Amino acid sequence: MSWLVLSLVCAFALATADALTKRYLAGYTPLEAVLVRFGYAGLVMVPLALANPLPAVPAVFWGLLALLVPLELLAMAFYVKAIQTSPLALTLPYLAFTPVLVTVTGLVVLGETVSPLGLVGVVLVVAGAWLLNVERLHEGVLAPFRAITREPGARLMLATAALYSVTAVVGKAAMAHATPSSFGPFYFALLGVATLALFGGRRRAGLAVLWRRPWAGGAVGLAMGVMAVTHFLALDLVEAAYMIAVKRTSLLFGMVYGALWFQEERLGRHLGAGGVMLAGVVLLSL
Repeated sequence: MSWLVLSLVCAFALATADALTKRYLAGYTPLEAVLVRFGYAGLVMVPLALANPLPAVPAVFWGLLALLVPLELLAMAFYVKAIQTSPLALTLPYLAFTPVLVTVTGLVVLGETVSPLGLVGVVLVVAGAWLLNVERLHEGVLAPFRAITREPGARLMLATAALYSVTAVVGKAAMAHATPSSFGPFYFALLGVATLALFGGRRRAGLAVLWRRPWAGGAVGLAMGVMAVTHFLALDLVEAAYMIAVKRTSLLFGMVYGALWFQEERLGRHLGAGGVMLAGVVLLSL
């Protein structure tokens, strides 16, 4: 199977997990939803982690993981709360800001610079965010941007994108000491174990949440597992930047889910704005 097909399957699986979370985990707290998403997915990844063990890694690798895991859990809590609170079409697209913010964290942490093409990509992502709320234009040119601050889910997803811009760079540094085929399964299995250990014993987010609605939780976990498996299979076949760019088509799949399952309006306009943002992500990947 080609990296492109695997990346598209990955994107669709992620959007499916998001839609299932919004539809069937609406009454869960963010911590409970994180436990479901990472707990089930971690169980799926354990066999792959055992089949693809890590090579010998230096101590700095474990230090990077100690930083990554809490940031990843916090990001997922924000992510889940965002899609529970606001329409998918007005939350998921803001994940496109992750590569924009990576240009900042990459410069600070890794000394990476942005090409002129990448700067055009930044402009397109920002323009797409403006187009998402273009119906506010009659209130002023900057009104579409101000609308973002009024949508709680959009604010949470921007915070998620900011956290992912850090985890992307730190994760890249950690994976440099391993391989995609070993690091990916291990990392997702670790996230599952960490989630179960940290939240499993809590009274309001205990392990019982995993079988409160087992069919719903299992469906979300299966979608997350498919996303994780295809993510790292694709990474084995192509450079990470290209794979992540295609994976971001999840925001378009999510918009379609929003229209079909939740009767969200203005699908055409939102897809157009999301397409502009996705074009920006592609340019940034180049």
